[in-house]
Amino acid sequence: LMAPRHHSAMRNVAGPRVELAPSRTIFNLLGPMSNPALVKRQLVGVFDRRWLKPVAQALGQLGLERALVVHGQDGMDELTTTGPSTLHELRDGVVSARSFDPGELGIAVVDPSKIAGGDAVANAAIAGRVLGGESGPHRDIVCLNAAAGLVVSGLVDDLSAGFAAAQQSVDSGAARAVLDRLVDVCADLAQ
Repeated sequence: LMAPRHHSAMRNVAGPRVELAPSRTIFNLLGPMSNPALVKRQLVGVFDRRWLKPVAQALGQLGLERALVVHGQDGMDELTTTGPSTLHELRDGVVSARSFDPGELGIAVVDPSKIAGGDAVANAAIAGRVLGGESGPHRDIVCLNAAAGLVVSGLVDDLSAGFAAAQQSVDSGAARAVLDRLVDVCADLAQ
């Protein structure tokens, strides 16, 4: 979604990507790797587990210090709460792999229908409820993936600490405040 707006090469393939949708293609993998911000740490989800190691290795070749490349066994390109996920971590030039089960953090395994989204309006409502402190499967998956982001950033040592920090951020209202500031900045830029 963001790659075509900020990277000229990805902008040039936006048309073919739309034509190929909803099929997942190599462009789904290249978008996160063509980040024009030249980040040194990144959390990337892949739609097929075959891409975990190659994407992690490519991120290393692009100069990243640390990355987590994740895939849920249910086909999600993020950590999932419907069952196990696989993570490949790039750290100091070395890629290591491991499986993750949501039960490790006390997260109940749920049916995919419990974390399904919808259109933009429905998804915004879900986000509002999660950031408003509502507990349940949507909050669990949001906090789990936020935990992975905190791990890759180096702010926490592991998913357990990241999950606790993400929950605290939601409960304190800090996460909602960040979203509100982002909305304000985007509104200002749109004017």
